[in-house]
Amino acid sequence: MAEEAAHAVEERLNDRRGQPKYRQIADYLREGILNGTFPAGQPLPSEEALAKQFGVTRPTVRQGLTELRASGLVEAIMGRGTFARSPHGRPSLTRPRGVRLAPDGRYVEADGIRWENAEPPVATRTDAPMALADLLRIPPGEPMFTYDALQTADHGHLRQLHRTYVPFSVLVDTKYEAEAPPPAPELYAALAELDHELHFTEHVRTRMPMPDQAQALRLPDGVPLLHVLRVTLNGSDKPLALEEFHLPGDDLELSFRL
Repeated sequence: MAEEAAHAVEERLNDRRGQPKYRQIADYLREGILNGTFPAGQPLPSEEALAKQFGVTRPTVRQGLTELRASGLVEAIMGRGTFARSPHGRPSLTRPRGVRLAPDGRYVEADGIRWENAEPPVATRTDAPMALADLLRIPPGEPMFTYDALQTADHGHLRQLHRTYVPFSVLVDTKYEAEAPPPAPELYAALAELDHELHFTEHVRTRMPMPDQAQALRLPDGVPLLHVLRVTLNGSDKPLALEEFHLPGDDLELSFRL
């Protein structure tokens, strides 16, 4: 069956002989991944085998593989080769999203994962950019306390970038006018102590990572980020704080209880 599928792919490629060789190689591998000829997690034909099959040099093969890495269909593993990544496969990790109030009064993540900061987060002053000011319903440029943290769990196998924003205006006439508030999730208890009844809204999107984000999260080429913005609101729906999560998007799905 696999041989028949591969033959069918090659027949379709005969109609594309006017294309550059690297594009023919990329199309051949792409269709093979999508139809199961090259199963997810299995190695693709070697550069040498593809060069011989298409009558090209290995740099031309690499150019075709680069195109597939950019679309997230293959993954190069140092010393082992290039492996197929199916867009239809289920991720190995599902993380429930949300915040719940534990019996001891702490606010905890619904997924139950215990995250550790690579370094203690330090409060810095930043000015609200337009996009975040809109979510927080504050004027652009308003000063905010901001915390950044690279967080890990499961002995470093799980990684995320976490940023907390707290507008100065939220803290007027509170003890946090004189001292910085804690970052989330400790921030939730601090806001509750100020007599705020909390609830949360999350916005989820995808985008490609910046180079420093890809390095921090150890993302292979072509893998996007899951970008989660969580707004903390009070009982009157006034935004009090905003969190930004950057999560690897290659082997993770998020689930929400509605």
